[in-house]
Amino acid sequence: MLASLFETHAIPVFQCTDEETLAGFLGGQLPGALVMTQEALTDRAMAIVHDHLAAQPEWSELTVFVLVEKGASQAAMARQLADRWPGSRQVFYQRPLATIELLSGIQTALLARLRQRDVRDHMALERELRHELNHRVKNILASVTAIFRMTARVSESRDDLTERFSGRLATLGNVHSALFESGGEAVEMRQLISLVLSPYETSGGSQYDLSGPPVSLNKDAATSLSLTVHELATNAIKYGAWSVPSGRISVAWRIDGSEFSLSWRETGGPKLVEPTRRGYGTRYIRSALQTLFGNPPDLRFEPGGLVVEGHGQRSRVEAAPRPDRYAGEDVG
Repeated sequence: MLASLFETHAIPVFQCTDEETLAGFLGGQLPGALVMTQEALTDRAMAIVHDHLAAQPEWSELTVFVLVEKGASQAAMARQLADRWPGSRQVFYQRPLATIELLSGIQTALLARLRQRDVRDHMALERELRHELNHRVKNILASVTAIFRMTARVSESRDDLTERFSGRLATLGNVHSALFESGGEAVEMRQLISLVLSPYETSGGSQYDLSGPPVSLNKDAATSLSLTVHELATNAIKYGAWSVPSGRISVAWRIDGSEFSLSWRETGGPKLVEPTRRGYGTRYIRSALQTLFGNPPDLRFEPGGLVVEGHGQRSRVEAAPRPDRYAGEDVG
């Protein structure tokens, strides 16, 4: 009768007609709510529910509805179940009860369950952001260290070192401000790549070459490419072309009809061999470029240096033309 009532009101149910069915269901599911009669509260059934509650994730609090007989001591039953079922919320309804009362309680519990799952998603996102933040901070510190060493190598005095190093740190700060505080305006491709790589220039000139036609990037593409180029530059500092004074990097892009392609090529660095496992940086580069272009990028650890190539529809990276605010109007 309960199952028919819930299904009539578009609430999916699963009936557990015995303790083994209950154990099997709770062993692989996180139900929205659990409804039990007083007669079903055997020691075995209560132990099954206890094991499920003990194994549930930290964000979860299951609501258990208990349908009790008229005259039953709800207070004593509540104390007993609170001890046996930690991490749950018990709601007692005395039979017979009004249909609207039960449906209202079930719907409230299901809404609370949805909120709990929102909390779960936020917790997972927070963990990922903490992990990424930790990685970003390490990369920033590696970049600062590399900038200092590259600056110290060509500085003639302490004052010269101070001036050069301070200027490069300011440029690096401008890069991060542009990445994370963008107002949503389009960014020109060459300007963006230069902004990311310019802190690594030396007095002898830049250690990178840029080539490609004018391209106006949309905000998402600009953010993704900036972070990817920053990741590639950091890896070049640690292991690639920029780990030695003679190394150079070439960044090229082109448009062929409706397709946009991008390449990153390192030369003059130490001899590379493909790593036996993928680090976070490599995984991020692959993931970011595949998300951006819609196609997996090609990463090759050639002896002369790392080569990264990606391509996709230009509509995925190019900013849409700014609409004419006066289009269709008569302007005097």
